[in-house]
Amino acid sequence: MPNNVMREITPLTPSDCFTIFSRVKNKFDFPLHYHEEYELNLIINANGAKRVVGGHIEVIDDLELVLVGPNLYHAWFTHQCKSEAINEVTIQFHKDLFDEKFLRRNQLSFVKSMLERSQRGIAFSPETIAALKDRLLSLDKKNGFDGVLELLSILHDLSISRNMKTLSDPSFTNEKFYYNSRRIEKVFEFMNNNYNKPVSLAEVARIANMPEASFSRFIKKRTGKTFIDSLNEIRLGHASRMLIDSTTTVAEIAYKCGFNNISNFNRIFKRKKFCIPKEFRETYTGNRIFI
Repeated sequence: MPNNVMREITPLTPSDCFTIFSRVKNKFDFPLHYHEEYELNLIINANGAKRVVGGHIEVIDDLELVLVGPNLYHAWFTHQCKSEAINEVTIQFHKDLFDEKFLRRNQLSFVKSMLERSQRGIAFSPETIAALKDRLLSLDKKNGFDGVLELLSILHDLSISRNMKTLSDPSFTNEKFYYNSRRIEKVFEFMNNNYNKPVSLAEVARIANMPEASFSRFIKKRTGKTFIDSLNEIRLGHASRMLIDSTTTVAEIAYKCGFNNISNFNRIFKRKKFCIPKEFRETYTGNRIFI
C-alpha cells in the first residue's frame, strides 16, 4: 500500500466478532484510509457528500449503504453536503469471522459471493436500504450472541438483494477476473497483462478461439459490456492507481495505459468516473497523510 493513504488500526480486538459505531454529525472528517476488516457503512441524510471507494468516486443521495472489503481505500467527504445531522452507522468485522469452510456450505453461497465482490466495494439499492435500515439502526441494542446472529442474518439478506452495484475496477485492486468461463477469463487475463499496448478484437477472439462476431456477442452476454468497454475499464483501473501512487503526468499515464491520446483518455475517464483525471488525483492527494 502507498503511504499517502492512512492505514487505520480499528478498535476491534481478536476476541470480538464485530464492532458498531453509531453517531450523528455535521461533516465527514475522517481521511482516506484502509484497514484489514470488512466494513458496512449506513449513512442517512448526507445528500451531496462524496464517496471514494478504491478507484470509484460518486456523489451520494440521502440514503447510502456500502460494504467495503479488507484493505480497500475508502472515505466519505462532506463535499456539497449541507446537512447538520448526518446519521452514520459503521459496522466492522474481522475478515476471518466466517471461516472459509463455513462459507463453502450451500446455505452461505450468496454471502460468500458478496464478500468476494466487496473487495471492490458494493453499494446497495435504495429498496434494500429501506428494507434493512431499521435493523441496522437497532443492531447496537442486541447483546452477545443475538447480535452475531442478527449481523449474519443482515448479511444474508444483503447478499440475496437485487440491484447491488460493484464500485471499483478489478484492475485497481489487482483482483482476479471470475466469469465462470475459462475463455472469458483467459481474455481478461490477456487484456490485464497487455493493457499498455494496442489490443485488438481479432487478438482476443483468437485467444477465445472464436470468430470476432461470435466473440463480441459472447463477451457482451457474459459480462454485460462490450469488448472495448471491458478493455477501457481495465485500463482505467491501472490509470487510477498510477494517478494515486505516482507523480507521473496525466498525459504520460494516458499513454502508459494504452490510450492513444490525452483527449480520448480524459473523455472516457470522465464518462466512467464522473470527474477528470486531475480532479480524481486531487481527491486523493488533498487528503495525504503519512504514517
